[in-house]
Amino acid sequence: MTVPTIALNDGRTIPQLGFGVFRVDPEQTERIVTDALEVGYRHIDTAAIYGNEVGVGKAIEASGIPRDELFVTTKLYNSDQGRQSAFDAIDLSLERLGLESVDLYLIHWPVPSRDLFVESWLALEEIKAAGKTASIGVSNFRVQDLERVIKESSTTPAVNQIELHPAFTQVELRAVDASYGVATESWGPLGHAKVNLMDEGPIAAAAAAHGVAPAQAIIRWHIQHGLVVIPKSNDRGRMAQNFDVFGFELTPSEMDAIDGLDTGVRVGGDPSLVGA
Repeated sequence: MTVPTIALNDGRTIPQLGFGVFRVDPEQTERIVTDALEVGYRHIDTAAIYGNEVGVGKAIEASGIPRDELFVTTKLYNSDQGRQSAFDAIDLSLERLGLESVDLYLIHWPVPSRDLFVESWLALEEIKAAGKTASIGVSNFRVQDLERVIKESSTTPAVNQIELHPAFTQVELRAVDASYGVATESWGPLGHAKVNLMDEGPIAAAAAAHGVAPAQAIIRWHIQHGLVVIPKSNDRGRMAQNFDVFGFELTPSEMDAIDGLDTGVRVGGDPSLVGA
């Protein structure tokens, strides 16, 4: 199965469907990522703070999949912000991953209280120029954070990875991302323990209408909105199910009904406070 790609503003592309490893046990990461690669995923999203880059790297190495067929993302954590710290952090991430470069390097959170994200972004420009990452972007950036790095640098982020699911659709931020040519990527795309989306009427109805699981309907909702989406699962069967979302299409009325589940309330961390 060929996963569609999204064009990035730097001339590259990103697979629209990937596999995330947030809160995946480092001891289980190699097995879980191996399963994901065998299912067909070629886009893996990790981060230094997850503590599982080593397992991701081992799975990639053992897979035998050509490097140019894979898209690997990792992230600069809050405590590593600042010019020299960012240089050190990418080298450590690459060492743990066993890679010469990643496909996408993100600033994980803006941490406005420290006011180092612009300095860190300028470092990411240098990291890209050095060939240690092919693309650079941001994660959890608010409108003001995004606009500031664009204004104070020569590079517009390729991606903004944010909390996004039917209960928190981020319509305004998505529109701003789009206005700058920034691809929006959804983390927590299936919701969280505090937000049980699977039983919501519009999602259950869409899933039943197409003979798919509720999670598949939600992932399809992301795909049809033009978002990059990175679901996660430790179960190979669910990984395969989440990957099987290209054989059906939600109707406009189904999309609208799912859009209507938005509460405007985030469940994950508040970017204005995380790392403060």
